[in-house]
Amino acid sequence: MEPEQLEQYLHDHIPLSAAMQVSVREVQPDRVVLAAPLKPNINHRATVFGGSASALATLAAWSLVHVCLDTAGMSARLVIQHNSVDYQRPLTDDFIAIATFKRPELWSRFLRGLVRRGRARIVMAASLEQGGRVAGHFEGTFVALDAKRA
Repeated sequence: MEPEQLEQYLHDHIPLSAAMQVSVREVQPDRVVLAAPLKPNINHRATVFGGSASALATLAAWSLVHVCLDTAGMSARLVIQHNSVDYQRPLTDDFIAIATFKRPELWSRFLRGLVRRGRARIVMAASLEQGGRVAGHFEGTFVALDAKRA
């Protein structure tokens, strides 16, 4: 999937991404990079609102699973079950979220579970960054439900 396709999908199906002015910088088999500007995500302290930072990280991690499922030819409903974000420093300008697999070796098990049981879980990670410096870490558990069985 090309970055433009993913960005359009996010804006069409997850309206918050459009309101946040999320853009897709990179789509690779093992990572997705999303970006957002400060202005629509600002808080009362002139830094990024924590909810916006968390949302961008969630969107990036969700997007990576979505893209990989699409590449594998799997049609699934994908939802987040649990997440946590550790904020290390304030984000004071435009920022990015870089999503990766927490344990890439578990992807094949995830796909097998989805095929066999019609559902599967996987833990994803993302870093929040600004100007090449890490500002926070996200970890989330995503659940996929086979669209044909759901």
